[in-house]
Amino acid sequence: MPSLQPYSTFGLAASCDSIQSFTDVASFLSIFNTQNNKTNNATYILGGGSNSIFTDDFDGTILVNEIKGISHFDTESHHYLRVGAGENWHDFVTLCMKEEWYGFENLALIPGSVGACPIQNIGAYGVEVNSLIEKVECVFLETGEQVLLSNEDCQFGYRDSVFKHALANKVLITHVNFKLPKQYELEVSYGELAALTEPTPEKVYSKVIEIRKSKLPNPSELGNAGSFFKNPVVSNAVYQAIAQEYESVPHFVVSDNAGNEQEQIKIPAAWLIDQAGFKGKTLNKVRCHPTQPLVLTNLGGATGSDVITMAKNIIASVQDKFGIQLEPEVRLLGNKGLISL
Repeated sequence: MPSLQPYSTFGLAASCDSIQSFTDVASFLSIFNTQNNKTNNATYILGGGSNSIFTDDFDGTILVNEIKGISHFDTESHHYLRVGAGENWHDFVTLCMKEEWYGFENLALIPGSVGACPIQNIGAYGVEVNSLIEKVECVFLETGEQVLLSNEDCQFGYRDSVFKHALANKVLITHVNFKLPKQYELEVSYGELAALTEPTPEKVYSKVIEIRKSKLPNPSELGNAGSFFKNPVVSNAVYQAIAQEYESVPHFVVSDNAGNEQEQIKIPAAWLIDQAGFKGKTLNKVRCHPTQPLVLTNLGGATGSDVITMAKNIIASVQDKFGIQLEPEVRLLGNKGLISL
């Protein structure tokens, strides 16, 4: 049974029945239909493996998305890009910076593939990718029908999309189409970006990389899956209750997609986890990272049980201390597929 360890940045020891890659829709459908016709054979589609943690041996076939290709055209007002789902996200962002196709600079150095970005609606430093996505190309697994979903069809939310709900496990994302306005305002209101003098896209890009490298462990050196938990969004009443006890609680007012402020507040999960006493804490071979407690790391030889136990302990402690239920941002897989904590 082939090892899954090289296919997940968290690097747990796990295996599966088989691993097959595909480079276009036709090869995917051929492989998928063949595997799907086998009795009791589960399948799971994998991109860069930076957001999937295999907590057990997987009883089925892993299908690795390697659909590549980047095309571009522009108008007087916008750049338009069509990108294969198997392209590496950071490599793509770096290419855009080189070509002066700006807009992605806040999203530099996020691990994973382009195809994963709409599923998670990835975001960092005040920018979410849904603001730049025009359309997403998909294939329905059951019928092989190819469809084009508009931004509205994708039902984007905070670290959320239709691909986690109505279309979960029902489609393969093949390409993402981006629309970048040539005239836009840089987002530099978050954290250390606010200290930039005369900010440019290049300065933001470089600063984001510098910040992420200083705070986040390199998956090639220390197994991790990036942010393990979502930053919770709570009511203003919940925030006010916490602020009465913790005057310095970091927070951000949440706006809807139209830019209208809502009576909801985002509180960094890292702060909650730190206050609950988990920053730097180790359970067997799983550690809550000492410079960014939102990240759990594999110190070498961690097991799926270790990861699940640590995550459950953090969730229970934050719930007990603040009355806030943390939700995983990562996708956890057991022997039959996705599992929940």
